[in-house]
Amino acid sequence: MIATEQSLTRRTIARYAIGSLGTGGFSTLPGLVLVYYLTDTLGVAAIVAGVVVTAAKIWDVVIDPVIGARSDRMLARRGSRRPMMVLGAVSLPVFFLVTFAVPAGTPPPLASLWVLLAFVLTATSFSLFQVPYIALPAELASGYDQRTRLLTWRVVVLTFAILLFGAGGPALRSIGDDQFTGYLLMALVAGVVIGAGMLVSSFVAPRMPVGALPEPARESVLVTLRTNYAAGIRVLRESQPFRALLLTFLLQGLATGVMLAGANYVATWVLHSEDAVTFLFVALIGPALVVTPLWGVISRRIGKERGFAVASILFGVSALSMIALLWAPGAWVYLPVALVGAGYAGMQSLPMAMLPDVISHDAARAGSGRAGTFGGMWTAGETTGMALGATVLTIVLAVTGYVARTADPSVVVAGTGQPASAVAGIVLSFSVVPAAIVAASLIPLARYRLRKEDIDGRV
Repeated sequence: MIATEQSLTRRTIARYAIGSLGTGGFSTLPGLVLVYYLTDTLGVAAIVAGVVVTAAKIWDVVIDPVIGARSDRMLARRGSRRPMMVLGAVSLPVFFLVTFAVPAGTPPPLASLWVLLAFVLTATSFSLFQVPYIALPAELASGYDQRTRLLTWRVVVLTFAILLFGAGGPALRSIGDDQFTGYLLMALVAGVVIGAGMLVSSFVAPRMPVGALPEPARESVLVTLRTNYAAGIRVLRESQPFRALLLTFLLQGLATGVMLAGANYVATWVLHSEDAVTFLFVALIGPALVVTPLWGVISRRIGKERGFAVASILFGVSALSMIALLWAPGAWVYLPVALVGAGYAGMQSLPMAMLPDVISHDAARAGSGRAGTFGGMWTAGETTGMALGATVLTIVLAVTGYVARTADPSVVVAGTGQPASAVAGIVLSFSVVPAAIVAASLIPLARYRLRKEDIDGRV
């Protein structure tokens, strides 16, 4: 589908952007609290918690390209991606609530299995919405700058959602009479808000005449995993800009995933206040809300890819500076966290604005009809990065001797503190590790060769 300039109205921008209330909430809250919920409420060992979260995310990696290909087929056969998005929006709140509904006193092995199965179902619901959602900008807007405008406002809402859920989720958790009730309240409220944002945005998916795109081959009605992954691998092989952009985004998802999963641990064991996680998120996202539109201005001046590099360097240098927490923990940390947030805003908005350019560039060369496949591979890459972020953190925690706790008063865990080695591991996971990963991401970014003239000369 080729969008027209006139189709990008304020209403379209607003309805598309509101979907990031859901995507931002789901990307933030589980990454922030799920590992901590397992280790410090359910008494699950750190390495086991990492396995649970990683296994659920691996399922995402498996299913996302399948959903992407089915989304393309749904568009061709039914004229819209909307039904799949609605299904994901209405089912996610239920599974999200179940994830955090483990009864007190449940043995850690059974609790781990409960969370794993429930979170796999939640992640599947999310992918049903997210994969088609990522494919929509190429169908809603045409032109290099129009897509930047569309995606910039999406990231403004995304940034607000990260603040809302990152700060509000832990605050809701603290309202409960105990940790189990607190997590249940948090999941109920957050799940409803996430689902509502996704549902509203589902109706921005355009309808087009059935048959406007080539009808898929009849044998593809029963889609096989092999077929869908072959399609995903084909777009990776045929689109050099996509390979470079996806690898960059995957590595940066890994870096942010490590920091996100570690925020609760920094608040509790470095700053010595679980409530500090709220202030960390206010410091992270408050400045990002202001600077996100600025990255759009910068990209129009120097190009999206150069702006992306500047944002990445700002993020990495600011994260690295927080290694000083090893020797001088204190409120000063909120300043570099704010700078990390400013860089993060650009690291989200600019690649999201670059992806539709990649899709339209591919459509000009190979024909339309593969946007969902690109979206599926993109979501799989992002999910892989975020999942491995939690894995890296839990490996560091396990190696440095982190002691799991349980909120069940009937279960007694020896010791109430953490060894100095575990605290050092938490700090390194919040500073040196993400900085090094972001530095590595600059290598594939330097190989991204698509420029403004390549896009506007083709649409």
